[in-house]
Amino acid sequence: MQPDEARHDPRSEAGAASQTGASAQAAPSAQGGDPAQAGDRPSAEALAALAESEPVAVVEQGGVRFTLLGTAHVSRASAELVTRMVRSGVFDAVAIELDQGRYATLTDSQSWQRMDLFKVIREGKGAMLAVSLALSAYQQRLADQFGIEPGAEMRAAIDAAKGARLPLLLVDRDIGVTLRRVTGNLGWWRRLMLASGLLASVFSNEKIDEDDIERLKEGDILESTFTEFAESSEEMYLPLITERDQYMVSKLLLQSGAGQATPRHREVLVVIGAGHLKGVRAGLEAGGRVPGLPEAPGADPADARATLARLEEVPPPSRLVKALPWLVVALILAGFVIGFARSPDLGLGLLSDWALINASLAGIGALVALAHPVTIVASALASPFTSLNPLVGVGMVAAGTELWLRRPSVGDFEALKKDITTWRGWWRNRAARALLVFVTTTLFGATATWIAGARLFGRLLG
Repeated sequence: MQPDEARHDPRSEAGAASQTGASAQAAPSAQGGDPAQAGDRPSAEALAALAESEPVAVVEQGGVRFTLLGTAHVSRASAELVTRMVRSGVFDAVAIELDQGRYATLTDSQSWQRMDLFKVIREGKGAMLAVSLALSAYQQRLADQFGIEPGAEMRAAIDAAKGARLPLLLVDRDIGVTLRRVTGNLGWWRRLMLASGLLASVFSNEKIDEDDIERLKEGDILESTFTEFAESSEEMYLPLITERDQYMVSKLLLQSGAGQATPRHREVLVVIGAGHLKGVRAGLEAGGRVPGLPEAPGADPADARATLARLEEVPPPSRLVKALPWLVVALILAGFVIGFARSPDLGLGLLSDWALINASLAGIGALVALAHPVTIVASALASPFTSLNPLVGVGMVAAGTELWLRRPSVGDFEALKKDITTWRGWWRNRAARALLVFVTTTLFGATATWIAGARLFGRLLG
C-alpha cells in the first residue's frame, strides 16, 4: 500500500505524556516547524515517550518531524510497539525500512510462486538470489525460536498504516544493489571469507536467547550477519550501513516534502532497524548529510535525488575482470594449438585431460547437490565446452536441465523460506535444489577450469 491517503491530524499529547522510559532523547530542531501550529502538536518528549523503552529519536527538519523508532527485525516486542504507535493517531505517515521488492515479498504470498528461476539464473542473478535466500534463512532461523515471522515489525507497520489509512513510505535501497556494492568493494579473498561466514551463520545450530535478540537492536540484521567482517572492514561497513543511512535520509526528505512551503506530511513515524538509528538521526539533524559518507549532499530535493541516483549505481566490473575469462580461454586454446603443433598425440592428450577433468568435476558438483541423473550427465557433457565459453556457464546448463526435469511445485515455493533454514531442506525443496545445483556446478566447473589449465601447461612445459 503506497497511495497518498487522507492525512490524519495529530492528536494532543495528553495520552502519551503519561508514558515514560524512552531510551533516547529528542533531537533539537534543525529547522523549526510552523509556530502557528506548535500548540496543536505533541512535544518531542511526548513522542519519544510513545516508544516506551525502545530506542527512539525525534528530529525536526524542513517543517517535518520524524520520530525514528529503532527495532529488531525478529522481535515480538518491536512488532507490538509499532502497531500501538501507528494506531496512536499522532502520525500522518509511516516510513519503513523496506524497498519495493522486499515489500512485495512481505505482502504478497504468491510472489515466490511467480518467480521464474531459470530467467533469474540466465540473467546472471542466481548467485545474488542464493545470498538473499541465505540472509532470509538466517532471519527465519532466529524467528522460528520465538514464534514470530521475520520482519514482523514491518508487517505490523504495513497493516496498522492500512487500517489507519496512513500513507506508507518505502525508504530503503534495493537489497540486490546493496549486496552488489558490498561485493564490489571487496577483493576475491574477502568475498570468499564473506560467503563462508554467511554460510556458517545460516546453518549454525546455536540457540539464541530472546535477550540476545533484543540486543540485536544495537545493529542491523545484515550487519549482524557479517559482524566479524563489518566491524573491521570499512569497505563493507560503508555500503552496508552508512550508504543505506544516507539513502533513507534522502528518501525521507523527498517523500515527506521536507523543506517545501507546504510539506506533504508533518508527523512521520519511521520504523527502522536500530543499527540505522544513529546514522539516520545524524543525517536528518545535519540537514541531509550523513557523517562518514564521501560527497554527502545537502538536503534540498535536487541534491537528494542526485544522491539516490548515485547510491543506486552498481559499480561496473574492472576491465581486468571483464577480460580475464577471455584471456584464460585464449591461453587454453593457444595451449591446444601448441600441443598439436608439437605432436598430434600430445594435442589429443591435452584435449583428453581437459575433457576428463572438466566432465568429472562438473558431474561431481551436480552429484553433491543430488541433481537428477540426467542433470549429472548433462553437466559432465557440457562442462568441457562451457569452460571455453565465458558467455554460458555449466551452472546455467545444469540448473536449466534440473528445472526441466524437476519443475518446482507451488508447495515447493510456499515452503521455500522454511526449507532453506536446514541443510536437508535445500536438497528436499525442488526450487532450492535447482539453485543449489547452479551454485555447486558453477563452483566445481570453475575449479575444473583452473586445474585442467594447470595440467595442460604443465605437460607443455614439462
